[in-house]
Amino acid sequence: MAALDPSVAAIRGAVREALLAAGTGDQGQAGGLALVASSGGPDSLALAAATQFVAPRVGWRAGLLTVDHRLQPGSGQVAARVAQWAAGSGLAPVEVLPVRVDGRNGGPEAAARTARYQALGAAAQRLGATAVLLGHTRDDQAETVLLALARGAGPRGLAGMPPRRDAGGVTWLRPLLEITRVQTRAACAALGLEPWDDPHNADPTYARVRVREQALPALVAALGEGVVGNLARTAKLIAADTAALDALASEALAAARTGDGGRPALAVAELAGLPEAVRTRVLHAWAQELGASGSALSHRHVAALDALITRWHGQGPAYLPGGIAVTRRAGRLVADRERTGRVSDPAAAGAGGGRPGARGG
Repeated sequence: MAALDPSVAAIRGAVREALLAAGTGDQGQAGGLALVASSGGPDSLALAAATQFVAPRVGWRAGLLTVDHRLQPGSGQVAARVAQWAAGSGLAPVEVLPVRVDGRNGGPEAAARTARYQALGAAAQRLGATAVLLGHTRDDQAETVLLALARGAGPRGLAGMPPRRDAGGVTWLRPLLEITRVQTRAACAALGLEPWDDPHNADPTYARVRVREQALPALVAALGEGVVGNLARTAKLIAADTAALDALASEALAAARTGDGGRPALAVAELAGLPEAVRTRVLHAWAQELGASGSALSHRHVAALDALITRWHGQGPAYLPGGIAVTRRAGRLVADRERTGRVSDPAAAGAGGGRPGARGG
């Protein structure tokens, strides 16, 4: 009997651990339907093969979704081949999800990602899936951390991609965050699978490709092979710290809530003594509750709110995305919808924490 390839064994072990952690019932009771999101590339193909093997052994059913972004000629044929392989391997259900990327906000990478996750989430809900498995590897995590550093992201960005995220009634799992790309390619070779190499993954137009092809190799050459693993480990450590701070912020937000004539309000006295890391998280979460879009809400907006607490000198409102004005009044931060239309750029106005259009320090 031939020995199991180490890469295949490692990936199967990672999938098993992720599915068990996501929850199965006692004595093999079904954990639900797990859908692998696979492009046919080596990472997600190795993930799909491992899930097909592992899932029924730990009480899950396994299917596959493949998204056709329709961004290059022949994409439909690639998706069809992935679906054909999956169905022939015993995965069920199997679906091809065509999406339209043009006309979405953000650059091509962001637009494609938004379209992909929307399609996957909708399909998972329609099919009654409990979990969607994503093929991001340790190398992807290291790239994410470098990109976050380059963009000046805070701890939430440096925490990288979580191994598990519950959103929209679906559990999103990334079992391969401790697995390397070398291992996924080795697993495909050992299993006789022929992965598809997306040309976009070699296109230097994309920042992630430049990080993958230029920045990370340069760091490895300068600092050694451990760089990729250390970056991924850093993300894991920061994620744990971030989760703890978020929990403290949630408690602090509940304690600070107060009323002001029916308007949402927070008590300044409850916020003033908090550590900055907790207080700014409270303000960020509250701003989102008020209706400020997470994608539009920036550090400048939160700094403007914080100035109403820590640098109070009688200034006017801080303005948030969505035309939301927050004023300090009688020891409270009070939120109201701005109706005058005076602020065309809420971020710029809010940066000073004072008059509309003011520049602050």
